[in-house]
Amino acid sequence: MKLLHRSVLLASLMIAVSIAGMAARPSTRTPGAAPRFVLDEMVPRQFGEWHELSDHNVQVVNPQTKELLDKLYSQVLTRTYVNASGYRIMLSMAYGDDQRGNLQAHKPEVCYPAQGFTVHDNEQSRLTTPFGAIAVRRLNTSLGQRKEPVTYWFTVGDTAVKTKLQQRLIEIRLGLSGQIPDGLLVRISSIDDSTNRAYPAQDAFASALLAAVSITDRGRLGGLASEHTP
Repeated sequence: MKLLHRSVLLASLMIAVSIAGMAARPSTRTPGAAPRFVLDEMVPRQFGEWHELSDHNVQVVNPQTKELLDKLYSQVLTRTYVNASGYRIMLSMAYGDDQRGNLQAHKPEVCYPAQGFTVHDNEQSRLTTPFGAIAVRRLNTSLGQRKEPVTYWFTVGDTAVKTKLQQRLIEIRLGLSGQIPDGLLVRISSIDDSTNRAYPAQDAFASALLAAVSITDRGRLGGLASEHTP
């Protein structure tokens, strides 16, 4: 009975948030408006112990068709990096300048199975960096012999969101100020049969990346705009 009551309250809250979101919906973005940032310029090709591996045979998973990618995202960045010990990290970023309705980003737990992967674990976690903690999800995936642990996070505006409700509340806040909610999905993965090795390597990669960009870009990439930097 308590569970049913809680579910009803949550459903009522979501309906109220949706109605508020419709009322706060801003006008469409001005055609031809300059992008807030350019991912290809924002993300360095070399930082810390990592450098881009331009000639590689590792496939970065992007199961959507080009038509869908063009519809959902205004910018997509995919690169593979390697460190001195030869460990490879695959980085994929997808930015959408309008996260309303059907234009919302597709999350890896949907994209990977669409590519034929099995998702063995899907857990909420926190990625600790020198600049603050990021709310992330960890996926342990596989496709045949390929084992690919994944760490990803999703930001709306300058905040990394944990839940759909939190995302809607941020969208409403932005809408009330006349802003169209944009979103950035950052996915870091590696082909590795050990999550105990992969996740720490991915965390180190993320921290090095955030250390290599400006404070403004750090807030945008990591959803750390509200965090205090040391």
